[in-house]
Amino acid sequence: MRASAVARLTAALALPGALPAHAQSAPPAGPDGVVVSATRSERRSFDVPVSIDAVDAETLREGQPRVNLSESLGRVPGLLIQNRNNYAQDLQLSIRGFGTRATFGIRGVRLYADGIPATMPDGQGQAASFSLASAQRIEVMRGPFAALYGNGAGGVVQVFTGNGPARPTVEAEVLVGPWDTRRLGLKFGGTQGAINYTADWSRFHTDGWRARSSVNREQFNGRLRWQASEDTRATLVLNTLHQPETQDPLGLTRAQVTANPRQADPVATTFNTRKSVRQTQGGLTLEHRLAPGNSLRASAFLGDRTVRQFQSIPLAAQNLATASGGIIDLDRWFGGLNLTWLHEGTLAGKPFNLTAGMEHETMQERRRGFINDNGTMGALKRDEDDRVSSRNLYAQADWKFAGRWAASAGLRNTRVAFDSKDFYVVGANPDDSGSVKYTNTSPVAGLSFRLAPEISLYASAGRGFETPTFAELAYRSGGPGLNFALKPARSSTAELGAKGRIGDHRFSVAYFDIETKDEIVVDTNAGGRSTFKNASRTRRSGWEAAWQAVLPAGFDASLSWTLLDARYAEGFTSAGAVPTGNKLPGVPRSALYGELRWSHLPSGFSAAFETRRSARVYVDDANSDAAEAYTVSNLRAGFRQAGKDWQLSQYVRIDNLADRRYIGSVIVADGNGRYFEPALPRSVSLVLSGRYAF
Repeated sequence: MRASAVARLTAALALPGALPAHAQSAPPAGPDGVVVSATRSERRSFDVPVSIDAVDAETLREGQPRVNLSESLGRVPGLLIQNRNNYAQDLQLSIRGFGTRATFGIRGVRLYADGIPATMPDGQGQAASFSLASAQRIEVMRGPFAALYGNGAGGVVQVFTGNGPARPTVEAEVLVGPWDTRRLGLKFGGTQGAINYTADWSRFHTDGWRARSSVNREQFNGRLRWQASEDTRATLVLNTLHQPETQDPLGLTRAQVTANPRQADPVATTFNTRKSVRQTQGGLTLEHRLAPGNSLRASAFLGDRTVRQFQSIPLAAQNLATASGGIIDLDRWFGGLNLTWLHEGTLAGKPFNLTAGMEHETMQERRRGFINDNGTMGALKRDEDDRVSSRNLYAQADWKFAGRWAASAGLRNTRVAFDSKDFYVVGANPDDSGSVKYTNTSPVAGLSFRLAPEISLYASAGRGFETPTFAELAYRSGGPGLNFALKPARSSTAELGAKGRIGDHRFSVAYFDIETKDEIVVDTNAGGRSTFKNASRTRRSGWEAAWQAVLPAGFDASLSWTLLDARYAEGFTSAGAVPTGNKLPGVPRSALYGELRWSHLPSGFSAAFETRRSARVYVDDANSDAAEAYTVSNLRAGFRQAGKDWQLSQYVRIDNLADRRYIGSVIVADGNGRYFEPALPRSVSLVLSGRYAF
């Protein structure tokens, strides 16, 4: 982290403030569980008109490598998450078809860790810094109420770090697998008087199944909580990520996949494609109860991220007068402030809750580009300072106005401002400085009806807002300069759903319909440069369903299903004509996940069989090619032993049990036709862990 960023972080963490208790230690969510994302305060999932699921700590950790979010979030309906097996690029994560087009990072979905945004003000985020070892649960919210979190229409993914135990406890974990895959993790936590603490550190390495796909990743995540008094609490979080010289094998063409799916494209060797990332982020949250039913929460965060990425752009294209070279060099700092007031009381004698707040977030980066001279850094080709900031006001009210009826409504006003100052004005390369502002007000509303004591019906509607990211503004088709003609995409969403419990069976089902105007799509993709434009209208509609049950004889089961029809409601022209009715690329029409688990408590043995099916996925707007549908199954089994102060566990995992050959993810609209990223074959790994309380 730069010295200036360190100074800013120190100053931010010293800011005074106050805020209400955050439900970061709430139990896992279900129809009768507690969630935070829906209203920013503890609420039963059953009581809110929102599609929301949570994955608990046991699911995140039992026999799992704890490396990628894709290990456990694939069970959430409506969410598509793909492990690209390419650690030079982030995971592909989308909700209801939003975010599938992202080439760099995650867009269209808001990401948070312990209340601190992992998404920048322009809407682009990274999930690699999330720590699964110390996570207590992950909440995934879809639908209209996600608009109350701002720039991103798809949904919200929040990771919550668990509390440290009552006694000082140390944990260690080792993962070993094929292709020299290994992970070492250490975790320590406890409680000392009014202070609760937890910290984990991990180091991960793999050579990768494909050529040129090795990675070394080191992470740290820590949280310190101080209960200053009965009414006041402070929480400090800090996480770091260091991932140097991660190799990028690039995508493959259809012919290359057929010939040898393990290969890297030859230009990956020619240009030594790779990426280095270093990130540090910290935040402070102060929570204070003003009086019964009224509390404040204030938070401040600051971070620094540096990226250097070597791309495979032909030298002739890099040397054009207006080109930016083949090496991206970023030095970015980001930060923000948030103040929220929460009120719990009555209105007309009925329970009434109100949440209102304001946010300010900013990101500043020094962006430079250099010639990638066959893997070494060449001449400077780009030099600019970029800044994006957002200012937001939001409010949400929840009112149980009758015995079985409850209503929710919210409003968010967002202002996002982009500014770029160009310092590389050389010869035919003009001054590309410029600025643009986007504003939007998003209303949402919902109504729920308790059909039975443990069954709820709901309906909701709202409007979302998604600005271009700086990556999408970087170039324009008509010449040099930033593409400030791009407009934000605006979505209208309606949803109907039901959720509840019948005995030991929990269920949820939802139907949704989304219309988006000015969808941001790829215009041209050539010479390593993508430009974007606004399409007219898209339509996403479909069903989500989930079921969980505790069965006799030690069995439990879960099932989730998504049916999504995502298409262009009006045709448009980019590199070619895209007719009305074409499918949105990167979006499978259906996805299915199922798991059957058996545990034998006397012996400490458990085993689980899981299966996933995904429909075919188109690679571009023209629907010219597609990754075929696939079904893949995994198996895990292991033992646990426990004593008074200790616990040991040993698990074996077999992924891709039938050794299926399939495409795990696609790179949408790749200009070289390298759309396909092959999935791993059958692999066997061993996970060992131990815990001791002092």
